[in-house]
Amino acid sequence: MGIVAGLDSSAEYTRIVVCDADTGAVVKQGYAEHPAERDDPQSWLMSLGKAASTGQLADVRAIGVSAQQQGLLTLDSTGTPVGPALLGNDKRMQTAAADLGEALGGREAWAQAVGAVPQAAHPVSKLRWLARNEPEAAQRVAEVMQPHDWLVWQLLGRPEQRTTDRGDASGTGYWSAATETYRPDLVELALGHQVRLPDVIGPAATAGHTPEGLLISAGTGETMAAAFGLGVGIGDAVVSLGASGSVFAVHHEALTDPTGTITSFADATGMHLPVVRTLNAVRVLRGTAEMLGTDLDGLSELALKSTPGASGMVLLPYLEGERTPDLPHTAGSLHGLRRESMRPEHLARAGLEGMLCGLADALDVLRNRGVQVRRVFLLGAAADLPAVQAAAPGLFGAQIMVPQPADYTALGAARQAAWALSGGGAPPAWPAAECQVFDAGETGDDAAVGQAVRQQFVTVREQTHPGAFA
Repeated sequence: MGIVAGLDSSAEYTRIVVCDADTGAVVKQGYAEHPAERDDPQSWLMSLGKAASTGQLADVRAIGVSAQQQGLLTLDSTGTPVGPALLGNDKRMQTAAADLGEALGGREAWAQAVGAVPQAAHPVSKLRWLARNEPEAAQRVAEVMQPHDWLVWQLLGRPEQRTTDRGDASGTGYWSAATETYRPDLVELALGHQVRLPDVIGPAATAGHTPEGLLISAGTGETMAAAFGLGVGIGDAVVSLGASGSVFAVHHEALTDPTGTITSFADATGMHLPVVRTLNAVRVLRGTAEMLGTDLDGLSELALKSTPGASGMVLLPYLEGERTPDLPHTAGSLHGLRRESMRPEHLARAGLEGMLCGLADALDVLRNRGVQVRRVFLLGAAADLPAVQAAAPGLFGAQIMVPQPADYTALGAARQAAWALSGGGAPPAWPAAECQVFDAGETGDDAAVGQAVRQQFVTVREQTHPGAFA
């Protein structure tokens, strides 16, 4: 079929990966950072042009676009931005999100409506913030898009039809992954009036063709594109180790969670990606390392000198409060401290096990709703730490996969482009991500020991925060 391209327009840069449409082999790449004005959509086009400036898109037959999620572009009746883009990581909307949650009747009402409780990141919360803080600008808003929607529209020459995909739409707070429909009443609840919303097209659909005849696929958000690029499927979960953490898994249906702990995303294939987030992940490791006067590599070396269970110490890793479980005003705490355990290696081990057990709690939220988890893909720099790789199989109760470094988001976008180009009913069978594989028993922490450590953590958590997961 020739070659296809995947574009990843993140919050900071544009990355291009060009692949053979049949095999997925990477043949060309490009990269450019966004200019300083990262809330100006034109800066995204500028970095795209720079990333493609040495012929990366020459002879490409189709392009897939992935982009930063939950950003909001508000446009007037002429298609001109009303103001700067409101990006996904904009924390000004926290009060607006809480206000909006109450306006519909609380967490359960939102979970039933769209599979998510409003958070600051959701575009629906940004609309509420705009209506409350910039009412004149809010009155001018005639349509809204997310970054991937807008980029596709620009590549196509700003046609009359505006499109998005089910993956990106599921993160808006006004589209339901369960019913696969918009809730325009929630847009009006947030903004005060109706606006035009992009058409949601299928995973293998074509958004259109450029004036030069280049096919543009549906596109999607970064999380969905990364999952598609990794090649995850039913039975797979992905644990992302950033400062905070997230756990998502591929599932056959949307999950409605009245507590709001699970956010029900759709994926880029027609399946679903229920997500559970924690506020504390690698920040726990960094904090522990700083206290011990070392770095992450040094922390890993120390932890491996300890034994599973950290000589009886348990660190509850809620350093910034916690979202899962819902303990926003708590703090971290260290339990089981005895004279014989007061050694750097045991504290290092307790910090590492505390972080992983907190993420295992999030994974169990999904398991308890019937989500199959046989393999866990670990992403992020901390996934390469030997102590994490040793402890994770037993604590997660699953085979651990650590993918080799690659541009999985851009690869997922390219794979979607190849799918749309082929017109087939199934995605092209590109090779799965190359991974290091870790099983309990092969790493020194067998399954029984891992589960004993996990139970030690759960016991302390329940004693300290009884009913946290009730």
